[in-house]
Amino acid sequence: MSSTASGKNGTWRNWGGNVSARPAREVTPASVEELAAAVRRAAEDGLTVKAVGTGHSFTSIAATDGVLIRPQLLTGIRDIDRDAMTVTVEAGTPLKRLNMALAREGLSLTNMGDIMEQTVSGATSTGTHGTGRESASIAAQIKGLELLTADGTVLTCSEKENPEVFAAARIGLGALGIVTAITFAVEPVFLLTAREEPMPFDKVLAEFDQLWAENEHFEFYWFPHTGNTNTKRNNRSAGPEKPVPPVSGWFEDEFLSNGVFQVAQWVGRAAPASIPTIARISSKALSARTYTDIPYKVYTSPRRVRFVEMEYAVPRAALAETLRELKAMVDRSGLRVSFPVEVRTAPADDITLSTASGRDSAYVAVHMFKGTPYHAYFTAAERILTAHEGRPHWGKVHTRDAEYFAGVYPRFGEFTALRDRLDPDRRFQNDYLRRVLGA
Repeated sequence: MSSTASGKNGTWRNWGGNVSARPAREVTPASVEELAAAVRRAAEDGLTVKAVGTGHSFTSIAATDGVLIRPQLLTGIRDIDRDAMTVTVEAGTPLKRLNMALAREGLSLTNMGDIMEQTVSGATSTGTHGTGRESASIAAQIKGLELLTADGTVLTCSEKENPEVFAAARIGLGALGIVTAITFAVEPVFLLTAREEPMPFDKVLAEFDQLWAENEHFEFYWFPHTGNTNTKRNNRSAGPEKPVPPVSGWFEDEFLSNGVFQVAQWVGRAAPASIPTIARISSKALSARTYTDIPYKVYTSPRRVRFVEMEYAVPRAALAETLRELKAMVDRSGLRVSFPVEVRTAPADDITLSTASGRDSAYVAVHMFKGTPYHAYFTAAERILTAHEGRPHWGKVHTRDAEYFAGVYPRFGEFTALRDRLDPDRRFQNDYLRRVLGA
């Protein structure tokens, strides 16, 4: 997969293929000094600036017609501090590279999302998360960060230094400045035992609170048009290591999850009437399995089938009702949905615009295969999710605006006031930020 899905004649495209932009120019700085110079030059030319990672957002959060900053030279581990148990990395470092480097050093992040193609700053700035009872999003594991602001100053932020910037900039949406380095909390590498097993939809919802309470990381996928789910529990383990065997791993993770799934998506796109049958077959194709490995090999998996996604965080207590409404909507709608609905959780955190800010949350993610019309499904799902005061993932499709966010984020005004202070001329503005934060 290309690091930033880029098109011809200076057109930039995102991974999902649903967003494109034509920047006035592209800059690939090799140092923070070069980055600061690029921002100063943009200001002289009256252009806005956007740093872009791997384009894994489905929103136009990274799109710009001004100066596009590509961070691929701002990568690598700057420092590992074994006393403080932290690692400091350059902002453009891919999560994959961080995870592999940490593993070699006998270290690991506590929690992570299910893909690791993104850059550390792109993933954290949009609030990328996995699932966890106590452990939260990737951004919640940040102990410090460096932020290049509009006037060319580099702010060092932590709980002690510039704490009000730290509270917001961990999930800063690219609105406060350009993150140049991030310091993460790490811990000695550990083993996770993953248990994957099918479970009826009604049983998962009836027992959800218990499944959540009994497992460090619980998630499940529901297959629309069926009463079937596939559940996954990840818990720390004393070992021994028992990775997925290469052959069955290839069969389940590559052939079924990427190969056959890709073909099923093509068939479903060509003949939507076949989708409920395909869903029933594919929801039964996955058998139970248990394996034990180091964290990044359990949390993450390859995603080669391209899709478009919308995801909302609802209060955890509202999850069962939200999903029942979603299932009822799909059943009576005549929609044909070929992608499973993914459900995860996160504990409340203290980051200003985190989807889990100040409340225990459950995530409901709906997907459509790239190239199939998704508006009808997403609109109907969004109606249900917003009725439960849902907060959309900043990097996934949604239609919400600043007025809505002011209602669902108690600290929304705190963020916009900080933005006024750090970027009064809106050097880092784009259409997406204008919509979600207000002009």
